[in-house]
Amino acid sequence: MTEPTPEDEAALEATRAPLMEHLLELRKRLIFALAGFAVCFAICFAFSTPIFNFLARPLHATTNHLIYTALPEYFYTQIKIGAFGGLCLGFPVIASQIWMFVAPGLYKHEKRAFLPFLLWTPVLFVMGAAFVYYLMLPNLIGFFGAYQTAATATTMGIELEAKVSDYLDMVMALIIAFGLTFQLPVLLSLLGKVGIVTSQGLRSMRRFAIVGLFAVAAIFTPPDAISMLSLAVPLVLLYEISIFSVKMIERDRARADAARGAEEPGTGVTTTEN
Repeated sequence: MTEPTPEDEAALEATRAPLMEHLLELRKRLIFALAGFAVCFAICFAFSTPIFNFLARPLHATTNHLIYTALPEYFYTQIKIGAFGGLCLGFPVIASQIWMFVAPGLYKHEKRAFLPFLLWTPVLFVMGAAFVYYLMLPNLIGFFGAYQTAATATTMGIELEAKVSDYLDMVMALIIAFGLTFQLPVLLSLLGKVGIVTSQGLRSMRRFAIVGLFAVAAIFTPPDAISMLSLAVPLVLLYEISIFSVKMIERDRARADAARGAEEPGTGVTTTEN
């Protein structure tokens, strides 16, 4: 990381405040974050039926109805949709409040370094969620739905009777799992930014990383090969992207160090040869 300049030190010193002021600021940010979540929760709860219909659309090709076996089950499902949607829709508000609380304690170069990663986090989460909905779910439902059999004169039929709550729990679990694991480039790039990992180190650990990523995919997906590969293959690609990202960070750092080394210490004047 870049060493702070005297101007950065002075700007950070100007933000120092007593502990009570920090606690009051924390309370203020928490209130705004909870208010943003509450508003988004109310909106998603009001539109919980259209949201659920959208999430259930991949299942419609296999079955034309869902069931619930407990009287309040669908109501609790709507609450889950409201909470899940409130977190997703309200993430920009929550993240902005976290940033507004943390940013005054960072140097200017640290703000410039971390802000792009904060902006990329929701983008990669949405990419993971879209991957689940448009690519993985149709294949997963088709695989498990193929076990249905029609009744004959000598055998009983096997028909899918999916529960509302079970289906929603599976979809939310997959979206969260893919959304979080798709943050791999952000995590490794941040570690590369602070010098904990290097592109050469990531390349040398590639074989072990692939084994670990397949293990993660096996943990976070249903017990079938299609689901595991649906997560493992993108994670391996994201790992390769992370190596490239860390390499770019190292190249930019080397250029910045070379530019500072070309200046005379303490003068800021570039040295020239006679």
